[in-house]
Amino acid sequence: MSPASKSPAAASGAARTGRKPAGEPGRVAFVGVGPGDPELLTLRATRLLGAADVIVVHEATASLFREYFNPAAEIVEPGTVNPVTLARSAGLVARIFLGDPGVGSVLADEAKACVRANVPFEIVPGISAITGVPAYTGIPLTDGKHRDVTVVDAQEGGVDWTAYSGAATLVILGAENTIGEVAKGLIAAGRSDTTPVAVTSMGTTTEQYTVASTLARVASAAKNLDEPALIVVGDVVGWRDKLSWFETKPLFGWRVLVPRTKEQAASLSEQLRSYGAVPEEVPTISVEPPRTPQQMERAVKGLVTGRYEWVVFTSANAVRAVRERFEQYGLDARAFAGLKVAAVGEQTAASLVEFGIRPDLMPGSQQSSEGLLEVWPPYDKDLDPINRVLLPRADIATETLVAGLTELGWECDDVTAYRTVRAAPPPQPIRESIKGGGFDAVLFTSSSTVRNLIGIAGKPHNVTVIAVIGPQTAKTAEEYGLRVDVTADKPSASALAEALAEYGAKRRAAQVEAGDPLRKPSEMRRGARRRK
Repeated sequence: MSPASKSPAAASGAARTGRKPAGEPGRVAFVGVGPGDPELLTLRATRLLGAADVIVVHEATASLFREYFNPAAEIVEPGTVNPVTLARSAGLVARIFLGDPGVGSVLADEAKACVRANVPFEIVPGISAITGVPAYTGIPLTDGKHRDVTVVDAQEGGVDWTAYSGAATLVILGAENTIGEVAKGLIAAGRSDTTPVAVTSMGTTTEQYTVASTLARVASAAKNLDEPALIVVGDVVGWRDKLSWFETKPLFGWRVLVPRTKEQAASLSEQLRSYGAVPEEVPTISVEPPRTPQQMERAVKGLVTGRYEWVVFTSANAVRAVRERFEQYGLDARAFAGLKVAAVGEQTAASLVEFGIRPDLMPGSQQSSEGLLEVWPPYDKDLDPINRVLLPRADIATETLVAGLTELGWECDDVTAYRTVRAAPPPQPIRESIKGGGFDAVLFTSSSTVRNLIGIAGKPHNVTVIAVIGPQTAKTAEEYGLRVDVTADKPSASALAEALAEYGAKRRAAQVEAGDPLRKPSEMRRGARRRK
C-alpha cells in the first residue's frame, strides 16, 4: 500500500537548509514508522519526518516513506554516522526504525549516547510488527479464552522452548530461516503437533502472504517465504478463517497500470488502493495550451459579455483550461452568472463543482456526447434569447456534438481550449513490465489511452486483465488485438475501478472453490515466481 497525500509538515519543511542556525541546539528524534504500511504512520511521525534536516534510514525503508520526508533533508544510511554527531551540526535528526523503536532495535544504546552528549531527544512510538502484522492477518492475539501473549526473539537462536510450552499465544520474531527447528523445539517441549501456526511474510504491505498450518506441517508449508516473517503459535490462529480482511481484498497485491496523469488519476488510484491494489500512473497524453491563444481569448470575452446561452464542457481538461484562462484575466466562477452550463459526465461535473459551478444539464446513463444530445433541448426562439453555444475542448475532438447541436437549431463556437499530444515513453522497467506481463491489470479510460499506451510502451501481455470504460474503448482495444475482460457498466473512472474489483473478487472466489493456489494474473505467465 501507498499514502494518499503528503503531510502539511512536509511542505513547511521544504524550506529548511539541512543545517541548524548558529547557537541553536540540535536534537534527535527516534521515530518508529510501523511494520511497512505507510498509512500506519502516527501524526507525530509525519510531522517530524516533514521537518527533519537529516533523516537516518535504510534505503529500502526510505522508499516506502519518502513522500513524507522533507524534500530538502539529507538522507544518511544507519551506521555510517552517529546521530549524536549529526545533531551537533543539523537542526533536527530523525532516526527511523521499522516498527516500534523500543522493540528489537538498538534504541537503548543510541538514546544513551544522546544522554551522555547532552543532546535533546525524543522517542516516537510506532506500531510494532508484534501487534500490527497479526492484525493485518486477521489474528487477534487474545480472545475470551486466551488472555496471555508471549513474545520471543529467536534471531540469535539457542531458545529454550520448554520455557514457553504453557504460553497461550506465542509471537516469534527472527525465525524466518529456522521455522522447522522452532516447530520441532516446541513439539519436544510438550506442544501438540496439531497446534495452529501462522507464518506471515512482508506483513502490512501489499506483498503480505500468510501460511496457516500446524506445528507438524509448517516447515514444509512455509518454504520460500520472503523476509521479514512473523510466526504466531496458538489457538487464536483459528480466527484467521473468519477475520482475514487484508489479504482477501478483491485486488490484493494486484499491480494495476493507470494510463493517466497523476492529477487525473488521484481519486482513481485511491479507490484502487482501497481494493488492495498497487496503482502505477503512466501518462499517455500530455495536455498543452493551444498554439495560438486568440481563439480562447475571444471566447472568454464573449462569455463575459453575454454572447452565449450555453457553455458545454466535455472533459475535466476543458474545465481546467477555461479556469486557468479565467485566472489569467482575474475572473472567477461569477462570470458564469446567467449562463447555462452542461457537462458530459460525472468527472467533468466534479471539476466544475470544484470551480464553483454546478452544471444545469448532464446526460443520463450514457455519459457521452451522444447521451448529452439525447437530453439537449432544441432551440426555441421564444424561450431562448440567444442561440449560441460555446464548446471549449481538445484539438482532436470529434464532430458528433457540434453536428447534433446544429441539428437542434443551435450555433456552436467550437474552440480549441487545449491540445493533446502523446506523452514521452515511460522508463524502460515500466515498458518491460507492460510487455512482459508484470502488470496484473490495465485500466483504459478512453480510446486514446489505448492507442497512446501501445504507441509509447507496447502492447500489454496476454495475461494482463484489460479493463475499459465503455463500448467504444472496448472496440479500440479489440482492434489492437487486446482481449477485453472488464467493461464498466457506466462510463466513469470510479465505475471502471469498481468493475475491476468485482472481477477480481469473482476470480479469487473461483480459485478458492476449485482449491487452486491464489495467484494474481501476473503470476500466471510462464516463468513467473509462484509462492509455495
